[in-house]
Amino acid sequence: MKAIVQDTYGSADVLTMRDVDVPVAGDEDVLVHVHAAGVEIGVWHVMAGKPYLLRIMGFGLRKPKVQVRGRDVAGVVEAVGKNVIRFQPGDEVFGTADGSFAEYASAPEARLALKPQNLTFEQAAVVPISGGTALQGLRKGNVQTGQQVLIVGASGGVGSFAVQIAKAAGAKVTGVASAAKMDLVRSLGADEVIDHTREDFTDGTRHWDLILDTGGRRSLSDLRRALTPKGTLVIVGGEGGGKWLGGFDRNLRSGLVSMFVPQRLTMLASKERGEDFDALRELIEAGKVTPVIDRTYPLIEAPDAIRYVVEGRARGKVVITALA
Repeated sequence: MKAIVQDTYGSADVLTMRDVDVPVAGDEDVLVHVHAAGVEIGVWHVMAGKPYLLRIMGFGLRKPKVQVRGRDVAGVVEAVGKNVIRFQPGDEVFGTADGSFAEYASAPEARLALKPQNLTFEQAAVVPISGGTALQGLRKGNVQTGQQVLIVGASGGVGSFAVQIAKAAGAKVTGVASAAKMDLVRSLGADEVIDHTREDFTDGTRHWDLILDTGGRRSLSDLRRALTPKGTLVIVGGEGGGKWLGGFDRNLRSGLVSMFVPQRLTMLASKERGEDFDALRELIEAGKVTPVIDRTYPLIEAPDAIRYVVEGRARGKVVITALA
């Protein structure tokens, strides 16, 4: 099969498309004929091997343990392991799989769900990681009806889902984005949008009950000024910072600071779970959440897709089709 492969850490230039063996599904696994694969910032982190913390965490010290890139996936079940009970060949599914930038990918049954009936494969492929992260982040923040919720990075992959999920929960949502992306955030249902290039939402003049920070660069002291006295901050991911921690030091400090202040400061360590994908499917089929796709690339142009995401220009999500 055709796949996007890397043999060493580096820029998108290390990626090549070549023929590799079709993966074999284990007893608890599902072999998926890939129709589309989402592109999220985590793909770049694993490709580059940065921050170095990822290598220590088990992704491979000198080169990636998994050579084929990609995790988000949507496609049709080709075969199932002997212990798989939820899926059968021919089912349309979405979820996560190691090495989804390929014509076939194998995934544990627990990381898949039936594809929403009202989505194309391309739309479904961008949901799992970003949508699941947004869902888990808002749950961790205990989002409530009537709360004032601030989504930092509201036009990005996680943020575009978080705005819609928070609205579905009955919150009053303010999104933070650049001027060029404010219209997108409004279209997602945000009650208000702040242009971060013109307004400092952390100057202490306004306060929110819950802040979901997907931007990754604001200091904890800045974000605390934007919280109500007993508000909650949930930090999702980490960008910027040094080569070793890449901004995750702020995430780690949040728990320590939270021990000494009345506000709740926490980080999200998201997990890829089929039950969350089922919950997202229900929201999507109910018309409460719709994936936003900026661009679609063929498989052979996967390096360009990753470059585009890393540049921060995407309005919503980027997707790769399995057609070479």
